[in-house]
Amino acid sequence: MTHLWVRSEQRANEDRVGLTPAGASALLKKGITVTVEESKSRIIPTEAYHAVGCTIATENSWSNAPETAIIFGLKELPDDNSKLHHRHIMFGHAYKDQHSGLTLLRRFKEGGGVLYDLEYLVDKAGRRVAAFGYWAGFAGAAISVMCWIAQQNGAICPSVASYSHQKALIDELSQEIAALDVPLPNAIVIGALGRVGTGAADLCAALGIPVTKWDIAETASGGPFPEILTHTLFFNCILARPGTPVFASHDIVKRDRALRVIGDIACDPDSDYNPIPLYSRATNWATPATRVASVPPLDVMAIDNLPSLLPLESSEDFARQLLPYLLELDTLEKSVWGRAKKTFDQHIKGV
Repeated sequence: MTHLWVRSEQRANEDRVGLTPAGASALLKKGITVTVEESKSRIIPTEAYHAVGCTIATENSWSNAPETAIIFGLKELPDDNSKLHHRHIMFGHAYKDQHSGLTLLRRFKEGGGVLYDLEYLVDKAGRRVAAFGYWAGFAGAAISVMCWIAQQNGAICPSVASYSHQKALIDELSQEIAALDVPLPNAIVIGALGRVGTGAADLCAALGIPVTKWDIAETASGGPFPEILTHTLFFNCILARPGTPVFASHDIVKRDRALRVIGDIACDPDSDYNPIPLYSRATNWATPATRVASVPPLDVMAIDNLPSLLPLESSEDFARQLLPYLLELDTLEKSVWGRAKKTFDQHIKGV
């Protein structure tokens, strides 16, 4: 019998979950066993899963789950170098030459486990079947605006925390912008036609911030792009990959520029293909921005779990997208799961 084990997220400021109680109920009706770990942070209470018939396990007990269980989480596992012998569904961030990703793959190889990377869960046309992209874009643009607001007050962005819902976030930002009594910034989005770029543009629209939207056609000539410097806010929504041009190089800090905040929403500083090589480390909830120039200020926002700013909406949306494929877990060798396994097998060979 197929057994899905939903682990508690162990990363700080990670309140999301990839399965709702309604989705768990659908899996149970299909004959799939569902175990859900207790969690102090999950946006959806554990009691809601128990109410639909899920088995409840102790928080962070997944390593002791039955060998046949499929462990389902979102963000990274604790970096303790333990061997991974289960099958795991998660965002591994392991296939784009990230140095931390090689360590993760080595753990899978040593333990004999399998990674079904959610980022590489794709249909026959190679399109991702489930993604948090829209909410990453929306939240990343929001925190970038917070960075700009802090600059207007002569400061750098303070720590951020999650919001109960989208309206609360928009209302707070609108009030803070109105209190500044300065002209609105303008923004440029690269990758505007994708889910991430759409989310960033929608956040700007909600705040009345004018947006220049660029995608493949506008960046085909290769970078860097001086047009970025004429905007106050720049949102990078392009996934780093071989051939991705440099959008903003080191020399921009010395040039005349309106640019004040770079929201690197794609956030891949550990990749050799990083199109914004102005910084080398992701930022976080406690320190959302890295200041790369002082006069005038230029901050880089590069948090890598942005959708957690709005954990309820982002979880419900992602879980809705993923559920049809979770219902196919009893045929792991087929469909999107089979393709994800082939991708894992290809990358594990060189480890």
